[in-house]
Amino acid sequence: MRLALGALLLISLDGVAADAPLRFAITDSWTMPMVQLERGKPTQGILFDVMLSLATQVGVPAEFHVLPRARVQNAMDHGEVDVRCYAAQSWLPHQTGDYLWSIPLFTQPDLLITRHARPAAVNPADLSHQSIGTVLGYSYPTLQPLFETDQLHRDDARNQEQVLEKLLAGRNRYAVSNQWSLDWFNQRLLPAQQLRSVAVLQEQNVGCYVRNDPQVPVQRILRTLAQMKMSGEIDAIVRLYIGGVPAADKSETTKNRPGQNPGS
Repeated sequence: MRLALGALLLISLDGVAADAPLRFAITDSWTMPMVQLERGKPTQGILFDVMLSLATQVGVPAEFHVLPRARVQNAMDHGEVDVRCYAAQSWLPHQTGDYLWSIPLFTQPDLLITRHARPAAVNPADLSHQSIGTVLGYSYPTLQPLFETDQLHRDDARNQEQVLEKLLAGRNRYAVSNQWSLDWFNQRLLPAQQLRSVAVLQEQNVGCYVRNDPQVPVQRILRTLAQMKMSGEIDAIVRLYIGGVPAADKSETTKNRPGQNPGS
């Protein structure tokens, strides 16, 4: 009888564990095409679709926690969330705790951009004294020495979309953007109005990392992410939002690669 009750208890506990949600961290400064936030909840976007598909294939519900960027790692360390995506180990040199990383899932160029119709390639170190559009709280290693010497000044906005809006309005001559955000923003502009890249600051491989906790199906998550990447599913999600054609000026700017860590 005890054995039967024990078996039933184990089955019950297995059922509870199987139904436990996979808790994803969402940074509140993300904008489309990464994530669309409506009333504080994600509704669409590249990262939202990837996370939702991952949870579905792992066989558990997805739960999204929208947090300030500075709170995300602390939430991971304290077990409040299980998975953080769109991150690189180089962005987290002082990471504590036990985590396992996925294979690289995306390659994300970070660009110095302008609104000039036919821009020439630019070396940031050659820029004269001026403000550069940046995202509040993000770090920019290539530009940081120029900020420290006051050659350039940060003009921070709360998120990447606001940085692009300010550049389009002429508030700055140059700004920094990731490739996805630039491509998404340009989709609604006429060709003559579109923002252009003048330098690739860094090309960073990013992926996801998972808390190495017995309550989290870590290996199943990592295997599923690898399968999603190798099958082409992740690349197809990206194309759904920004298409498969690179920005027209992308090849021109790869010649000039001085590094940005978006610190997302």
